[in-house]
Amino acid sequence: MLSPVSFDNLRLFRDIAQSKSFSRGASMNKVSQSAASQHVQEMEKTLGVPLLDRSTRPLAVTDAGQLYLAFCRDVLRRKEEFEASFEQIKHEVEGTVRVASIYSVGLNEMVQLEQEFARRQPSARLEVEYLRPEKVYASVLADDADLGLVSYPEPSREIMVIPWRREEMVLAASPYHPLAAKSLIEPADLNGVDFIGFDEELPIRREVDRFFREQQIEVNQMFHFDNLQMIKEAVAHRVGVSIMPARAMLEEMGQGRLVAIPIGAQELYRPLGIIHRRKKRFQRVAQAFLDLLCEQPSTDLGLV
Repeated sequence: MLSPVSFDNLRLFRDIAQSKSFSRGASMNKVSQSAASQHVQEMEKTLGVPLLDRSTRPLAVTDAGQLYLAFCRDVLRRKEEFEASFEQIKHEVEGTVRVASIYSVGLNEMVQLEQEFARRQPSARLEVEYLRPEKVYASVLADDADLGLVSYPEPSREIMVIPWRREEMVLAASPYHPLAAKSLIEPADLNGVDFIGFDEELPIRREVDRFFREQQIEVNQMFHFDNLQMIKEAVAHRVGVSIMPARAMLEEMGQGRLVAIPIGAQELYRPLGIIHRRKKRFQRVAQAFLDLLCEQPSTDLGLV
């Protein structure tokens, strides 16, 4: 019977037999030539047959040696396969990451993020719930969500903010609106226009109102909604124009339903942030998705 033998010794014999040299095999395994020779002699004594023919130069492997060499190769290959598979299991992320997001983080973008996350972490799941901003904060505070995605993020004693990106704000109009022919909107162009806005309690509404005050713009507020999709539909149906992030209009722009026109006088951006509870200890699955989010571009480039 073959007594227990270490992987190092299996590798040593394999390298001696394949190189047909005690000195080269010993060097490859960082042992002395005498130690290598002694190991083979001990193995031959254990098996009761010669494994190498030392009368030839280079060394020849006997029939018994070829059989033992095949055994060494097979064991070492299986060891490497085991280690590779085990390492993959160790680093594989499992579980579910829960994300609460405002509506205006585009569904298409979230689908792309989910697909990339699934490609990287096939054993993990991503659950996304779209909520009003105040409910995103509440969900994170209640630990119903691991991460939240909000605009104009506000840190607090209990909420940590990670800046995510800045989205350029533009005038959104139907391609048939008189302003759609302009390549740049000046503040004076907006005086008296029919306007579709966000609900008053939303941070983006406060930012647009601030812009109107600073630029002394008076618009005719036709409707206001609490979600971006309703505003885009109203604009597409020529109820009025609006101001919104260009990134949120990409699908409609591609369909020819909306146009995005840069606004002069000053740059308008909507900051987006990732929020989580302070001192929250992330599971590996949540950390993996957070890492993916942080890889995304921090600003919009060339959207309009």
